[in-house]
Amino acid sequence: MCGIAGYSLVPHSRLNRTLLAQALLAGIAERGADAVGYAYRSPESGEPTVAKQRTPASELLDHIAVPPGATELLVHVRDYTKGHPSIEANNHPVLHGPIVGIHNGIILNDDDLLADHDCARAEPGMTVDSEAIFALAAHSRSDVRALESLDGAMAAAWIDRRQPDVVHVARGTGRPLWLGESAEGVFFASTRNALALLERYCLSRLRMCELREGTLASLERGRIARRERFRTRTYVEHHPLPVVRAPHEREFCLTRLAAIAAAC
Repeated sequence: MCGIAGYSLVPHSRLNRTLLAQALLAGIAERGADAVGYAYRSPESGEPTVAKQRTPASELLDHIAVPPGATELLVHVRDYTKGHPSIEANNHPVLHGPIVGIHNGIILNDDDLLADHDCARAEPGMTVDSEAIFALAAHSRSDVRALESLDGAMAAAWIDRRQPDVVHVARGTGRPLWLGESAEGVFFASTRNALALLERYCLSRLRMCELREGTLASLERGRIARRERFRTRTYVEHHPLPVVRAPHEREFCLTRLAAIAAAC
């Protein structure tokens, strides 16, 4: 049971980008402790910057650094199911061609979907199932119909190097995904509580809603540019994992976040 979060900000936003990332990470820290990572993109470079490590969130929280101009962010904590975290490429954000993406869930037909793509499994030992999502996004240019090929559970988000100023977020079946809108931008997270931390420490109010299953939303320059629907396949999780996988991480990160925010 992984956790995902991130944002698309309006270009003129004056919000503290690093504090936003820290609040979102603290909000999802309880959902996994096998690895942690984030990626951001700013208009100046146009290229995503990726940082990830095989530690729980508590060992990254103080070291996150997001520049003031970054308008797009992805954050992930991992509780791995397929793709051992000792292989860095298995950890999130996952890279596939022009795509940088994060995923919560499990894809059952990843090997079949990736078989047609020569650029898949670029690193020896890479087996993470999430790559199938981002291969579909890369080769279809995020065509919503491509997501109908996925078999399993999914909440995901990705940045495409070929599409400036856009973050795609998608919810299939079996995993939650919340959106929060404000004048400063659009924020997303696995849980409503993660977005509530933004209200507490970073901005005054968000209009929150849970993204419907079978929806792809494209966030552009701090606004929801479009929503598209796709058909999901029936998925039954016979042995569901508990939502809270690392309660000690939640407590540590929330305490540390309060101290960080007080010092800002």
